[in-house]
Amino acid sequence: MKVVYPICCGVDVHKTFLVATIIISQGITPHYSKKRFSTFNNSILQFKQWLIDNNCYDVYMESTGKYWIPVFNILEDTINVTIANPKWVKAIKGNKDDVKDSKWIGDLFRLGLVSGSLYPQ
Repeated sequence: MKVVYPICCGVDVHKTFLVATIIISQGITPHYSKKRFSTFNNSILQFKQWLIDNNCYDVYMESTGKYWIPVFNILEDTINVTIANPKWVKAIKGNKDDVKDSKWIGDLFRLGLVSGSLYPQ
């Protein structure tokens, strides 16, 4: 498969925290960096700085309820944020957790397998 985004990030957002996985494609095998952040503004700003420090300007985020909105609002001025419909990025049932979900979301985005969702402005 063709890599559409060589450096990108998949984000799984919850009420009190978010889990992010930066994916850097180096040759055939991708390199994954995972971190967990709080959803308080100062922590989201740390998340934004982590993305910039890793030269990651493309983020794919699952639109979980209303919890993605503050993260989107803080990132949108510098980072290209794409919102995913949860139905399109749903992981396979069974062996599922937040870190694996963020990796799965990032892998789908990296390979261009899902498109962004519409959101009201």
